[in-house]
Amino acid sequence: MRHRKAGTKLKRDISARRALLRGLVTNVIEEERITTTVPKAKAAKPLVEKMITLAKKDSLHARRLAASYLLKPEAVEKLFEKLGPRFNQRNGGYTRIVRLGWRKGDGAETAKLELVGSELVKRASERAARREERLKQLREGGEGQPGE
Repeated sequence: MRHRKAGTKLKRDISARRALLRGLVTNVIEEERITTTVPKAKAAKPLVEKMITLAKKDSLHARRLAASYLLKPEAVEKLFEKLGPRFNQRNGGYTRIVRLGWRKGDGAETAKLELVGSELVKRASERAARREERLKQLREGGEGQPGE
């Protein structure tokens, strides 16, 4: 019986499982989306949500707790400077899991673990890049009006 045995083992011992989950959480915070297997995504999702909840508190104690779990100082900085304020009005549900299909090599079911709203950030950055490119072309093409 598995009564009162929370969490998934992911076929690893405790130290390997902890290292795997710390790496996944750090990568989600840095990249805002990762592709992994479904069980790993389901195991990492609550940990990412706890880190974002810590970032919303933004105290010295919360920063130290996050720094003790995350692998890179850049991830801690991004968590507290960008993600905490971004999710400040939201009461939970900061991540989503999107199933992608089966991996060709071993047939494992893959999924994308991403932060909610990261697609909006990506679209806005792409739009800004296109706008910059158009302005650059206009400047190089001539000093006149765009309709000339």
